[in-house]
Order: sequence, then structure tokens, then C-alpha cells
Amino acid sequence: MDYTNDCQETANFNDIKQIIIEYIEKNLNERRLKHTYSVVREAVKLAEHYGADVKKAELAALFHDMYRSTPAAVLNMYIRQLGLPKNVMDNPNLSHGKIAAVIMKKDYGIEDEDILNAVAYHTTGRAGMSLLEKVIFLADAIEEGRKYPTVDETRKLAYVDINKACISSLERTVEYIKGIGEYLDPDTINAINDLKENLNE
Repeated sequence: MDYTNDCQETANFNDIKQIIIEYIEKNLNERRLKHTYSVVREAVKLAEHYGADVKKAELAALFHDMYRSTPAAVLNMYIRQLGLPKNVMDNPNLSHGKIAAVIMKKDYGIEDEDILNAVAYHTTGRAGMSLLEKVIFLADAIEEGRKYPTVDETRKLAYVDINKACISSLERTVEYIKGIGEYLDPDTINAINDLKENLNE
């Protein structure tokens, strides 16, 4: 899926969109499915607000949690088979996006690196995030079903300054992960530092 021809792009988009909708309707539990559709709506709104590609945002949002309802043992099998980093082993929160991105390319023919990265890093962020990556990361963090102490503040900030909103959400992630004593992906720290450096330029 290379977005080089408008007619072909539309056909590819509609075909893949229908396929992934059928997949998530069948494989995600009710709560996760509701979350996914909320992320899609939020991603489209953010993309429109900031001038990102709306179709890419919609597609990435549909794919982002396609493996989130998958048992950890099955995710670990994918990690081994796909040659993904060992640091995501036994950690569904970190592995599901990475697995989805590889499968999107391998089985669905999606080769747009921006879409793939948006899905792969939607839970952690990373240094050098594109606009689309920020849109998907934030949409996942602030969709209407999310309930945590700072969510309303982040929702408002998301439509004022996307970089500051990402920093706010990422810093909350760091605080939460440290609080429960789980592994903190270095990409999250790198994302915060990179965004802050860009704010100061």
C-alpha cells in the first residue's frame, strides 16, 4: 500500500479497512473493540485538526490493538517467530503493537513506514515521532473511554499543542510504570527528551 495512485489508494484503503474490521470484530473482546473504535474517532479528529493524513490515521487506529486481546503465551510465540526484541517478551503492553506492525506489512501488504511506526510505537512513543505517530499515540491515550486523573487536562492540551500533550501523557506513563515496578521501555524516555528538546528550539 504505497499511496502513489489515488484510485488504487482508495481501493486498497477500503479493502484493507474492511478486512481489519472483520478481524477485530471477530478477535477483540467487547471492551477492547469499543476502545479501538473510540481511538479511530479520536485519531480522525486529531488528524483533521493538525492536518495529518486522515486515512492513514484511521487505518493505523484500526490496526493498533489488533493483538491486544491475544494471550501472552501466543504473543511470546509471535515474538520468537518474528524475531522481535527480547525485552518485549512476557509484556503484552509492549509487544502487541510491535507484532501488529510486522503483521500489517507481512500479511496485509502495508508498506507505509509512517503507518507501521504509528502502530509499533503507540504505547511507548519514540524519539523523532512523526505527526501521525503523535496522533495515534494521543488518540489511544485520550479516547472517550479513558479514565485517569489527568485525562481531561491532556484532552484539552491535545487540541492546543500536540507536543506538550504527548509529553504530558508520556510522563504519566513513566510515573505509572515506575509505580507498579514494571519494565520501562527506553523509547518512552527518549520520546520525552526529544519532544522537550524540540519545544526549546
